[in-house]
Amino acid sequence: MRFPWSDLADVFGAGELRQNILALLRYIVFLCIVILLFAVLFQVIMVHVEGQSHSWITAVYWVLITMSTLGFGDVVFASDVGRLFSVGVLISGVVLMLVVLPFTFIRFFYAPWLEAQVRLRAPRRLPLDVRDHVIISRHDEIATGISEQLRLRGIPCYIIEPDPEKAARLLHEGVSVVTGDLDSKETYAGLRAEQARLLLANCEDTTNTNITLTVREMCGDLPIVGIVEHPDSTDILELSGCTHVLPLKVRLGEALANRVSAGLGELDVIGSFAGLQIAEFSARDTPLAGFETRETQLRERTGLNIVGVWDHGHLIPAFPQTPITHNSIVVVVGSPGQLSTLARMLPGHQPHSGAPGLIIGTGTVGTAATRTLKRKGLRVHALDRDPQAAEQVQGLADDVFIGDANDREVLERAGLDEISSVLLSTADDAMNVYLAVYLRRLKPELRIVSRITHDRNLEAIHRAGADFVLSYSSLGMEAVVSLIEGHDLVMLGEGVDLFSVPLPPSLENKLLSESRIGSLTGLSVVAIQQNGETVTKLRSEMKLEPGAQLVMLGDAEQRTLFSKAFGGQYSSSPW
Repeated sequence: MRFPWSDLADVFGAGELRQNILALLRYIVFLCIVILLFAVLFQVIMVHVEGQSHSWITAVYWVLITMSTLGFGDVVFASDVGRLFSVGVLISGVVLMLVVLPFTFIRFFYAPWLEAQVRLRAPRRLPLDVRDHVIISRHDEIATGISEQLRLRGIPCYIIEPDPEKAARLLHEGVSVVTGDLDSKETYAGLRAEQARLLLANCEDTTNTNITLTVREMCGDLPIVGIVEHPDSTDILELSGCTHVLPLKVRLGEALANRVSAGLGELDVIGSFAGLQIAEFSARDTPLAGFETRETQLRERTGLNIVGVWDHGHLIPAFPQTPITHNSIVVVVGSPGQLSTLARMLPGHQPHSGAPGLIIGTGTVGTAATRTLKRKGLRVHALDRDPQAAEQVQGLADDVFIGDANDREVLERAGLDEISSVLLSTADDAMNVYLAVYLRRLKPELRIVSRITHDRNLEAIHRAGADFVLSYSSLGMEAVVSLIEGHDLVMLGEGVDLFSVPLPPSLENKLLSESRIGSLTGLSVVAIQQNGETVTKLRSEMKLEPGAQLVMLGDAEQRTLFSKAFGGQYSSSPW
């Protein structure tokens, strides 16, 4: 067995290693003194009681074999005094050699050595040739999503973990991790920060400030993205040197508010890219409801493409035969002028429909959602059981109510009979699931929009009856990836986004109808960039030119299917 003393010193520090060794040595010295004392008593009893004479080597030999319970029997006492002494030596040996000695050795030497081996598995620096990588300061759900997205795009990503043991476990799970202190310049020197593409500070606001100041001293031009928990910390992070500050809870409230208003009769623009805009609207009470996508002739009449339809919380790719029901939320893409044409075609679709929206939970997310809905000219009722939290929306919401949302009387006071949409913005996933079930039973036609904190609860809240769900971690992941790729954030829904991919060689010079992208993968082709222009009026007989870029809509599983079916690689360049 090889004991790497230098490795132990690196992991524990010279001081701690020295204390462990000194503690072990002190016990060994104590044990040696006990053995020598027993050897002296052995000689005294042998000479003065037994009348025998033995060498000192024999005395030490007898003490050792007695204390270790071996007892060969070649040297024995005949008197009662000698036998009582033998029993005492035996009991002492059982305690000192068979119990305390192994425990001391394991506690002060072997266990630290094993821990050192675990800790040393996590690297402290990256190879010199690593560049254009992304550094993330903490492993969480946002970091996990970003790592997966960047892996698909071929961009290296490394996560910092200060605890070497936890870093080793993450490394064993397949996470690219580097261990080091978050406020140490040595950590970022080992991470080759000067060669990185971007640094994400996703810890607490105070820690993010320290990280930003530390890195900014080393790398004056490295893009640093800071996530803030409290909106008031935005200015501090900007002053510290953050290139971009993401108040994710505010962004989450704004995104959820857009989904609430989509059920209140307004054409909402939810994102843009390459001069095009993506918008949603409810099909309820419109000429489109009750028809299949091809029967609406929306492309011929406006130039817009229907790229997807939300149905019971799931985004369905828009094929020619996809039905549009009264409960559908239609996703379209086109130019601002084309969206204006659509708005004029839907005379019944005007904002200020009069029906208020109810926001349950008035924290940072709920306050941001209230502010967004009021900017759209919509009525808002707010409900929270905490009077202090409810004060945040006083003066913003039209009416504020205090009480438990699981109390029907409270909901009726909050306007349950007249509201058409509700936003569940509490930070408790279990409560949001419960309220979704309860509200769906009380009012089946109600449009329910909800936030979740943990992605694992996504399916549960959809089963509970939520029409649209968005998580904090997914929003953070999409926001950071959009900054890395250099395009605007387009948050269509949980797990669904737009992405650009170079046309695979297997699809070159084929007609769009021959590609079978939709039928094989479920992806929707939103636009094609070729010959210096972005084409959204896609026709089945359109030829796919070499060097083209496909802009598609779908989830991670569908993107993986595309890569397997056609051999495409994701683009990391701006759209």
